[in-house]
Amino acid sequence: MRKQYDIIDQKLTEISGDRCSIHIFACPDEREKRYLIDEMKVDEHTFNSALDPDELSRLEFEPDHAAVIFKRPKNYSAAEQFVFKVASAGAFLYKDRLEIVVAEDAPLFDGAAFTRLQSRAGVILKLISRSIIHFREHLKGISMISDEIQQEINRSMENKHLINMFTLQKSLVYYVNSISSNGALLDKLRHNAAKIGFSTEEIEFLDDIIIENSQCYKQADIYSNILASLMDARASIVSNNLNVLMKTLNIITIAIMVPTFVVSAFSMNVSIPLAQHDYAFWIILTLATLSVGAFLLYWRKRKW
Repeated sequence: MRKQYDIIDQKLTEISGDRCSIHIFACPDEREKRYLIDEMKVDEHTFNSALDPDELSRLEFEPDHAAVIFKRPKNYSAAEQFVFKVASAGAFLYKDRLEIVVAEDAPLFDGAAFTRLQSRAGVILKLISRSIIHFREHLKGISMISDEIQQEINRSMENKHLINMFTLQKSLVYYVNSISSNGALLDKLRHNAAKIGFSTEEIEFLDDIIIENSQCYKQADIYSNILASLMDARASIVSNNLNVLMKTLNIITIAIMVPTFVVSAFSMNVSIPLAQHDYAFWIILTLATLSVGAFLLYWRKRKW
């Protein structure tokens, strides 16, 4: 799918016709791929990198354009089962136009972030800034979900809650790597600001983005370390709860076995004491009850 935009009054406006200078290719088909590779001279490997979720962020300079590959979080849905995924996006900056390639048809220019635009190079900075904000929003969501899962683990020992926690931890690892990769890209953009053509205001904005990305990386790293520690602690708690449960079951089992043994001894088909006694039943029942009490006292004394 192809969409066309242009900067009008320092704002991005979707337009039609041949005068637009910004094109977005969402889930490009074969015809659009050939257009970018054959006509716009985009390197095929770089084009594929823009659609590869495992590709690292990077900046490359071609003879007639600069290629920027950056990471962005994918939109989360409940059907993902606590899996937060990342995607790659590509921005190819020419002297007179900007080509953007993404793997999913998601709104890129939503919100009030895409205002006060001075150039097409500034659009790239806005896109990266928007992805950082998106990462931070997802981190808050992950933190809230992890708190809910921890409460469920405290109430239940089902494996699905631990699996959900592990899934969140795995997502955080991908987020940490992606944010770190974007940080390396931002540093390279800063070093090549003059070559790309950033204005003074855009360079100041780039410096702010670098700081925000660094803070976002630290936040994601802290969440990842905390969740990893919680996973170990929760596994130990579940194991301890299982031991307590087995201990309780053993107490009940042995407590039942002791009076059963007493009653069984007096019910043998042999000549036994009290066989002719009028209160034999109540005496045997009392002995069985006393055996239970004696067993529980012994268990408590040994502090088992």
